Amino acid sequence: MLDTEKKKVSISVKTSPADKQQAAEIFDGLGLNLSTAINIFIKKSIAEGGLPFDVRDPFYNEANQAELNRRFEKIANNQNLHSHELLDYGD
Repeated sequence: MLDTEKKKVSISVKTSPADKQQAAEIFDGLGLNLSTAINIFIKKSIAEGGLPFDVRDPFYNEANQAELNRRFEKIANNQNLHSHELLDYGD
């Protein structure tokens, strides 16, 4: 192991107290502390060459997009619109 691999540096991360507490409880249940969990995240990110998970907005799932496209077609064809749980028309 190289000397540079043995040396540790500190990093600072800002988060809300509630998020820190929730994360600490989750990691504690896995037998990890926050520092170890963050180091696992960093090592996995390096191994993956990026984030080790998908970062997506759940709104843009296939079902929602299909519903929006259907509604856009109705609007384009001047058809009656009805409320849907995905969209709030203020009815």
